[in-house]
Amino acid sequence: MTTILEEKTEESPTAKLREVYSFTVEKSETVKVTETEEREAKDGSIEEVEVTKEVDQPVPYRIIIKQPNRREMEEAELEYSIEMSKCIKRGILTKAMLAKKYSDSGGMMAEEDAAHLSRLYMKFGECANDLQRLTTKTKKSKKDEERISELSGKLGETRKEIIDMESSYASLFNHTADSRAQNKAVIWYLLYLSFIRKDNEDDVEPLFKGETFQEKTDEYYRLEEEGGELYDLVSSKLSTYVSFWYYSAGGVTDEDFENLQKDMDEGKI
Repeated sequence: MTTILEEKTEESPTAKLREVYSFTVEKSETVKVTETEEREAKDGSIEEVEVTKEVDQPVPYRIIIKQPNRREMEEAELEYSIEMSKCIKRGILTKAMLAKKYSDSGGMMAEEDAAHLSRLYMKFGECANDLQRLTTKTKKSKKDEERISELSGKLGETRKEIIDMESSYASLFNHTADSRAQNKAVIWYLLYLSFIRKDNEDDVEPLFKGETFQEKTDEYYRLEEEGGELYDLVSSKLSTYVSFWYYSAGGVTDEDFENLQKDMDEGKI
């Protein structure tokens, strides 16, 4: 039986990865356990002997979302841009293009809403770029931390306002070039940032095997189709965490993840 343990956000001293967040699960496995037993010898004396048995017991696994470095973020942005370009060539409009279209010509979207939404997209993009630049710095000054906190707040407010407005016109924005490109970027981060470490071992392994994006994608689809005890447990939770981190432009804390999990447990998400 596999169960989720209480969230653990402290970084292990043996960890070799900078973590965005991590959590622990338990998987029941057959392990060898050596115990000392007292037995009566032929001469009637009591002696202690070591006995090795195979028993089923829960084994903890730590699931880690790695903090991407600048090179990895550039690779993800490249995949985003490639997908965006493909969509536009196929005639799929971006959210900004769609908003401008209705702002100029009217239609299903109110002109004021369309213009305001366009401004929100610009504001969100500027905040997200500044925040990503700061969060990828290895050494952050007090001023950097204060700026990160400020940008995170602005980003959250802007994102909420965008979501509220887009929800009113959901049928328009569900299949834009942005949505498809964002989904591609989330998948990239999921495949490259997900790692697993057994118990307290030092070795950390990628959850999705493969050297290239295509190989990791193939492994992702294989796991989705075939499943597995560990993967079935962590897949939904992991993808939600990565999406949450991505759409927050990295400006999230352990407390934010814990509140997200609470919302998931209560069925709010």
